[in-house]
Amino acid sequence: MSRMKTYDGPVSDHFDGLTFFDPDGVPPKSLREVLRWQFGGGRQRATWPVWAPSPHADTPPARVDGDKVRLSFVGHASWLIQAGGLNILVDPVWSERVSPVSFAGPKRHNDPGIAYESLPKIDVVLVSHGHYDHLDIATLSRLAKDFAPRVVTPLGNDVTMRSTDSAIKAEAFDWHDCVELGGGIAVHLVPTRHWTARGILDRNKALWASFVLETPAGKIYVVCDSGYGDGRHFRRVAERHGKLRLAILPIGAYEPRWFMRDQHMNPEDAVKALADCGAEAALGHHHGTFQLTDEAIDAPAKALVEALDAAEISQQRFVAMKPGQVVEI
Repeated sequence: MSRMKTYDGPVSDHFDGLTFFDPDGVPPKSLREVLRWQFGGGRQRATWPVWAPSPHADTPPARVDGDKVRLSFVGHASWLIQAGGLNILVDPVWSERVSPVSFAGPKRHNDPGIAYESLPKIDVVLVSHGHYDHLDIATLSRLAKDFAPRVVTPLGNDVTMRSTDSAIKAEAFDWHDCVELGGGIAVHLVPTRHWTARGILDRNKALWASFVLETPAGKIYVVCDSGYGDGRHFRRVAERHGKLRLAILPIGAYEPRWFMRDQHMNPEDAVKALADCGAEAALGHHHGTFQLTDEAIDAPAKALVEALDAAEISQQRFVAMKPGQVVEI
């Protein structure tokens, strides 16, 4: 029996009293399937360069006011979004590794697109789920010490944060909750096709989500991690939230497909997701910083170009980002 602290709350259509589940998804792969992927015959894991620096680096302004939104890509699934006088970090990871231990596990292949020391005062942090490449306790603790931001996260992840560092000001919410952040900014937590865990005994003991940010420049759909399935999660966001100015969509960590299909989109899936959610434009992330799966470091960006051409969608509508790149809308 695990003594790990986990979420305790009422049963719902996606929580059975012990674990969370996606009524329109599939369970995560079993340990047997993990071992088959890692150690089975015929695995073809691309070799990444030891260091692959981005040609970009950003020093953001203190604030962005008016009807503009400034988005700076930090790397992997980490973003700084500035709007309405607020500075919002999404899934912030400044650590060298995304792992339960500091001496092993996936390691950075490039620096964060914003040096930590160049960050403006952070008001809000959004954390999508508990996987180590998204919920980085070391970074959250550093942010808590330096800025004491609100941390908005799906149910149960607050338990993970506070059980490690009580200074992290975590607030937990359910799917479809709306949180007012101030400055005319609000965030909606929306279902996404994924799962979560921090170890082998807490699988799906916390919830996972994507975000729809209401900003002065329009709605921004932030998908930190998701499989595609039949696309219904993306179509439902369009139905529920209407016109989207921008979608941030994952395009990496997708090989081998037999293992990753249900939890991570490939670029072809991401192009379908863009069509389903109907956003005016998209930015591709979740690639090129940490090697979590088997594809080459540049494979997602190349495959995105091919998928857009095949779908007859302009290359300018969906761009694969590099750390340090900035987009203003």
